Amino acid sequence: MAKSKSTTTKKTVKAKPAVKAKAEKATKVTQKNKTTTTKKMEKMPSVAYFSMEFAIDQILKIYSGGLGFLSGSHMRSAHDLNQNIVGVGMLWSNGYYDQVRKEDRSMGVLFQKKVYSFLEDTGVKVPVYIYGFKVMVTAFLLKPEIFGTVPIYLLTTDVPENDALAHTTDDNLYANNLEARIAQQIVLGEGGAKILEALGKKPDIYHMNEGHALPMAFHLYSQYKNLDEVKKRLVFTTHTPEKAGNEVNDITFLSKIGFFNSLSVDEVRQITKIEGNEFDHTLAALRMAKIANSVSQIHKDVSNHMWGDKAAICPIIGITNAQNKKYWADPILEKALEKDDNDLLIKRKKELKKELFKIVADQTGNIFDPDVLTLVWSRRFAEYKRAGLIKRDAERFKALITRTDMPVQIIWAGKPYPFDMGATYLFNDLVYSTEQYKNCAVLTGYELGLSAYLKKGSDIWLNTPRITREASGTSGMTASMNGSINLSIADGWFPEFAKDGINGFILPAVDHKLPIEEQDTFDNKNLLDILENIVIPMYYKQPAKWIKIMKKAMTDIYPQFDADRMAQEYVDKMYNYQMK
Repeated sequence: MAKSKSTTTKKTVKAKPAVKAKAEKATKVTQKNKTTTTKKMEKMPSVAYFSMEFAIDQILKIYSGGLGFLSGSHMRSAHDLNQNIVGVGMLWSNGYYDQVRKEDRSMGVLFQKKVYSFLEDTGVKVPVYIYGFKVMVTAFLLKPEIFGTVPIYLLTTDVPENDALAHTTDDNLYANNLEARIAQQIVLGEGGAKILEALGKKPDIYHMNEGHALPMAFHLYSQYKNLDEVKKRLVFTTHTPEKAGNEVNDITFLSKIGFFNSLSVDEVRQITKIEGNEFDHTLAALRMAKIANSVSQIHKDVSNHMWGDKAAICPIIGITNAQNKKYWADPILEKALEKDDNDLLIKRKKELKKELFKIVADQTGNIFDPDVLTLVWSRRFAEYKRAGLIKRDAERFKALITRTDMPVQIIWAGKPYPFDMGATYLFNDLVYSTEQYKNCAVLTGYELGLSAYLKKGSDIWLNTPRITREASGTSGMTASMNGSINLSIADGWFPEFAKDGINGFILPAVDHKLPIEEQDTFDNKNLLDILENIVIPMYYKQPAKWIKIMKKAMTDIYPQFDADRMAQEYVDKMYNYQMK
């Protein structure tokens, strides 16, 4: 990106009063938050945070996407704030999967055994019962000093006492087979609660990050025989309005496999007030917890609309997701912002683009130009997220990608669920339909490491889900932390942050009740209009304005979308919540 006149005439730039004041204010907010946290530590209950996945570090492959990115940042911020929390998760033997390329460059799925020497064997073993058969569960401890998190206990059934089938329970995150997936939930929920008890830990609060750990609630009920006693100890986070994220299964099947501990179906019906054969996991969680939260303010409204007419559910409040800035933000970009040093900001951004483009060249053979506007679409591949929206109008897309006056480069990356053939087809279609363009790239291996390179090396972060379908989304937060400007649908967290043309670009809202084809056509037209008429000309012809938006995005993202704020809100609004 060319420098503006103001940045070429001076090498040393003193902080402008307004920017300096803003930075000082942010520092004071941080100090105030930490002081407040210290004062509140005496009141904070002990908490066990159950999550099916944690994205802690690139080398610990026990996550798939946004749920893990969220829980990983939460555990980092809880550590930084000295909160009395332990994590409980699963030690996936083969991880989620390794995303590779086949000989024809289509996407391949590799399941490979993982070994982690830095985890400590607790030596504790407890039984759970699946179809009446005893399955032993043990735990490995991820110590705080390894990656800067609270202690996290990772569960596994890979022990000598188990038969070959039980050994496979923790093979892969989100098993494709229903029985295996429910078995995983039993291990996480009931097994995790029993592991804590065997270690002498009796948390005041059990936090379910999504409904996967629901068997833990029935384990607690088996102990207390009183729903109010369970509710006092249980809080719940619901993450998605998507059907696939709100599991429903036959209640008799769940009973036979052992999902409800030793409780009878009649007892389960009495506790959860679910009368039919279809057992709704999310609804049961909402009836067994003292309070629940959605993951953005829009999602709060959606969740209350979805569940609000159901009797006996707990309150659903909004605690917007956030990401750990200390982990994600590039320190040199932060320094440039703090000093209001445009020269350093431009220089560092170009360096980060070059680092990303080494990966692009290595994977695709295409050499990208750090001076060219670079768009990135990168997240979990799911149909509703619409990775290919930008190329829906083939002629306009070709004109966009072949222009020479003000060129663009586009990168896609993301993992589909390995058994979702539709999402895998979308990934492969992008590979083949863009292979003729030297300024397009589709990357594999979207994990923490690549995610960081993409956010730091992009100029525009594209987010194009169908409106009302994005509960939160957090990738755009970490993009803004690194000077990448969001161009997004007004859904999830984004409306709480975005000011159009000031700290990002907002696509006009479409009527979500329209047929999908009409929605996609409407959004595609607006996306290309904004790119062609606003974003591209600004990048090349108004660099000073572009830099101003970059800096405003980096400034506005903090502290509201730093996980320190989120972690403290969980204490104040969830863990310390008193039932009426």
